[in-house]
Amino acid sequence: MLDFTFQTARSLLCAPGASARIGELTANLHCRHVLLVCDPGVLGAGLPDRALAGLAAAGIAVTGFTDVRADPPEEIVEAGVAAARAAGVDGIVGLGGGSSLDVAKLVALLAPGTERLDDIYGVGLAKGPRLPLILAPTTAGTGSEVTPIAIVTTRSGEKRGVVSPPLLPDWAVLDADLTLKLPPHVSAATGIDAMVHAVEAITSKRLRNPVSDALAREALRLIGANIRTVCRDGANRWAREAMLLGSALAGMAFANAPVAAVHALAYPVGARFHVPHGLSNAMVLPGVLAFNAPAAAADYADIAQILFPEHPGRSLGESFAALAAEIGLDIRLRSAGITEADLPALAEDAMRQTRLLVNNPREMSEADALAIYRAAL
Repeated sequence: MLDFTFQTARSLLCAPGASARIGELTANLHCRHVLLVCDPGVLGAGLPDRALAGLAAAGIAVTGFTDVRADPPEEIVEAGVAAARAAGVDGIVGLGGGSSLDVAKLVALLAPGTERLDDIYGVGLAKGPRLPLILAPTTAGTGSEVTPIAIVTTRSGEKRGVVSPPLLPDWAVLDADLTLKLPPHVSAATGIDAMVHAVEAITSKRLRNPVSDALAREALRLIGANIRTVCRDGANRWAREAMLLGSALAGMAFANAPVAAVHALAYPVGARFHVPHGLSNAMVLPGVLAFNAPAAAADYADIAQILFPEHPGRSLGESFAALAAEIGLDIRLRSAGITEADLPALAEDAMRQTRLLVNNPREMSEADALAIYRAAL
């Protein structure tokens, strides 16, 4: 008997140039003054320009918060909340990669002052209310624009998640034009990240459901057919749009059928060595897939048929390793300066990701995690 819950963003807008309509969407949410959350690189590249023009045309005041950085620490979230309160904004627009969108979600939730960040780490602890929220991704990878998840690096260096429905935005705006100038290595890493979301949703042990399955499979079809193209020809608008939509579909899938050991092992790599999240996923992916294969063989065979039909004799992990090399990713841990001496601490950190490991199709011990890291070295 089917028994599941599926939740996602209230509304989705997907169209080239769609960020120009953010002003219209914001006005329809009855906002008059918004905080624009992004990072300095996004701002310097002019990616918010269309959104800012649309907001101005709608008569909406904008205060910028542009201090976001990768793997956002707690103090960046707190600074964003302080900026929102000081400006008296009544809405939040997040535009950027996953870090900016995660910060925007938390600022929207915390600015009203009814909750504290320390109290809402975990699943279902954040209750709201939040400020109206619009999210527009500039990478095709995290799917943060459609998930109720925000990841923060704590003051102790641990990555922790806030997972709760109030973080789902009012609008997710998919504008492929915002991704046209992504360099190949970013397109490659974020694309692998989205593929991992889909793969782990399909094999999620506790909350797998048919809606997530369908979305994840379509995500894999879109991303698998276009990731090589965007890494080779970043100006290909159609391929960029397919990647962005595929990323969002994978985000919807894993938001309801949560990710597992790939992310659990990737988080410590990112937190300790500042490896971009998509690349850290790619580093541990082949080893986790090999470990899980006895418990997920049928699903992995189906996934391989979608992604790699030209290599029927390869394992899924081998095919992903070959794809990473083809699109220019060095997925050896040593390429990030990680040594054998670092691996026990990484394995210990991975075991703290119980929120994720409980979803893995095969139970994983610290010794198993250490062996996977060692194989990835």
